[in-house]
Amino acid sequence: MQTINIPEGKKVYFASDNHLGAPTIEQSYPREKKFVTWLDEIKEDAAAIFLLGDLFDFWMEYKTVVPKGFTRTLGKLAEIADSGIPIFYFVGNHDLWMNGYFEEELGIPVYHQPQQFTFNTTTFFIGHGDGLGPGDIGYKRMKKVFTNPFCKWLFKWLHPDIGVRLAQHLSVKNKLISGDDDANFLGEEKEWLVQYAKRKLETKHYDYFVFGHRHLPLEIKLNEKSTYTNLGDWVKYYTYAVFNGEKLTLKEYKIIV
Repeated sequence: MQTINIPEGKKVYFASDNHLGAPTIEQSYPREKKFVTWLDEIKEDAAAIFLLGDLFDFWMEYKTVVPKGFTRTLGKLAEIADSGIPIFYFVGNHDLWMNGYFEEELGIPVYHQPQQFTFNTTTFFIGHGDGLGPGDIGYKRMKKVFTNPFCKWLFKWLHPDIGVRLAQHLSVKNKLISGDDDANFLGEEKEWLVQYAKRKLETKHYDYFVFGHRHLPLEIKLNEKSTYTNLGDWVKYYTYAVFNGEKLTLKEYKIIV
């Protein structure tokens, strides 16, 4: 478990599911501009920033090639990281193929599994959320294929112009990948991330569970001392969470850029 001490007046910020590049880079540009403006604002009082996956609608790292675009976002993240504000990235189901670029070029650690953090004395369990809990069988099978080393090796033999275009098409059109198939509140009993969090609480206490992936801004009390928060997205809701050292709050970024 990693511990981060939050100085007085500082905050920890969480965001997820920007899906930059969807349905095209040009069409997602206004959303990217809004996100970069938000990053520029929060850097003034951020003790740390957590990005919980699917920043891009597709991301694939070849040995010497990464997808074109997203210059403003990557530049702003580099600026913030260089200023000394730690940024933590959790891969989602659209950017499973990260392999060193963020660490080497931006100085941002990347996590492929959920992690435990303590901010002062408050405990958090943090992850993207894909493939956790009961159900979601179709995606779990697909993820095993996508993360299989041999399958990744085969895909990299495609020319990047072909591979990226094919993956972008599947990312937008395939509901198992895009997540559009269940982007509605299912009721607490059917929310598999809620069920996952409740099972985790059977063996260890966490004050907050924070996930993305569902594209729905949600705050659900798991018991008297533990809360599940889903961050929503930056496609429809433009929501994020902020921890002020005492309480985690879900907010909407309403500024028009």
